[in-house]
Formats: sequence, structure tokens, C-alpha cells
Amino acid sequence: MNATAGRKPVHLAVYDTLADWETGHATAQLARAGWEIRTTGPSTASVTSTGGLRVQPDLALADVRPQDSALLILPGADLWDTGTDLAPFARKAREFLDAGVPVAAICGATAGLAREGLLDDRDHTSAVSFYLAATGYAGGERYVEADAVTDAGLVTAGPTEPVAFAREVLRVLGVYEGEVLDAWYRLFHDSDATAYGVLEKAGAL
Repeated sequence: MNATAGRKPVHLAVYDTLADWETGHATAQLARAGWEIRTTGPSTASVTSTGGLRVQPDLALADVRPQDSALLILPGADLWDTGTDLAPFARKAREFLDAGVPVAAICGATAGLAREGLLDDRDHTSAVSFYLAATGYAGGERYVEADAVTDAGLVTAGPTEPVAFAREVLRVLGVYEGEVLDAWYRLFHDSDATAYGVLEKAGAL
């Protein structure tokens, strides 16, 4: 997919202790496919990831509007489980979903969305079912044992599935589909060399 002038950007939430490894496949592939990635933090002050990377957010969360975005990505972070600092990001996710704009959450961010009630009526996954059960949410019957799940505009995945998470993001935004999407996943998840030719033929490398 080539860059399109009218395409809305993808917003990547960034905050202290964010898990660097969880969203890299998604954002890198989107950027290579012509999507603008804009970072949004609690403010525009720099944050520090689990890996020690300092990130300067492009804009504060309060300034992010669903109508100006194609997707909100929420990575995991220790802060999701140690207090309410990141609760505003879960509330922003609700705002996006209510507006019909997709959200993708991985690892600890799924617990944040569970606390916000956003998983009560959607199929979803996470690290393990009892991790989400500890939040006291009402959606336990909708938990799915899968690498990643998309339902009603929301992508969820556990911390060990960054490639599956990216696959669902690419699917939701229509970056790749069918055999090309399958080949992308097989190449980056399974190191399947036969997938390379499919991607090369499709101009997806």
C-alpha cells in the first residue's frame, strides 16, 4: 500500500515503563506501508520505556481526537498494574471505540481496558485468563485462548505475541489481506522462507 495524502495517522500511546518489544512489528510495518505514526503521552514530556529508550511524545493524550486518527495502539507497561496513572488511556480507548475508530491493546493494556469495562462484551485475549480475572471485570466468559483476537473494533493480544498483534493491526487497517497477510505472519513469526516470495511478488517487503 502506498502512502495516501488523505490517510489519517495511527496514534501510538507512550508512557513510562512501556514495553518496547510489543508494538515494534506493528508500527514499523505500518510506517513502511506509508502510514504516519504519531506518539501520544500523558503530556508532551518525554517518557522512558522498559528498555531505557526516551521518547518525546508528538502530542498529549488530551489533544488526540478519534476523528483525526485511524487507530489507537496501547502497549503494555508496568504502570498498567501499579496504579491508575494510565486510566486516562483506557478512557480514551472507550472514546475511540464509541466513535467507531479501532483500538489495539497488548499485554498490560488489556487489563486497563478490562477495568474500563471494554472487554465485558467483546471476545478478547491477554497473557492468561486469570490475569484479567484479577481486575474483577465481567467479561471472563468472552476470553479466548488465541494468539490475538479482534472483535468489534478492538484488537487484543498477550505479551508474547507481538507478531500476531501486528497481523491483526495490519488486517484491521487493510494494509494486507488474504495470502499476503498470511505470508507476512509466516515470515516474521515462523521464519518461513517460502513466504518471502509471496511478499516480494505483492510488493509487500
